[in-house]
Amino acid sequence: MIKQTKTARIRSALSNPGWVCLTWFGMTAGISLLAIPAQFAASAATRAMSLDVARVIFTALNKAELVALILLLIVVRVSGNARKWWAVCSILAFIVLLQTVWLLPELAERSRMILAGTEPPPSIAHAAYSTLELVKLGMLLILGLAAISRPETQPV
Repeated sequence: MIKQTKTARIRSALSNPGWVCLTWFGMTAGISLLAIPAQFAASAATRAMSLDVARVIFTALNKAELVALILLLIVVRVSGNARKWWAVCSILAFIVLLQTVWLLPELAERSRMILAGTEPPPSIAHAAYSTLELVKLGMLLILGLAAISRPETQPV
């Protein structure tokens, strides 16, 4: 076995996309699957307050996910495995783009309508967002675990 210096091991670990995927997974799962459902379940929180807070939190999460996506693209490019990861990154980018330009604005508008006292018409936006969120989380978890369990040897 080739002995690596500490710097080479750190460089190799940082150029593995797994850490970005798993950090992104943890951030998104913590908010989407834990914090927001708990907030809506709280008996002291009104529907209006929960909707307003959720809108603000999901807007912030979306900005953090855009940063995570850019970071993932950089790490994949630097890792030398861009060909291996391009399809996965494209799907993740497409999901984040759909959420950013279509779903989050529509859901925010629906929240504003409810806060103004109007019940919005039926829409698939919430179901589409939730489905894409679960697909994204599944991809991030599987890819992150696969990447850290089989690190590629990188030139140092």
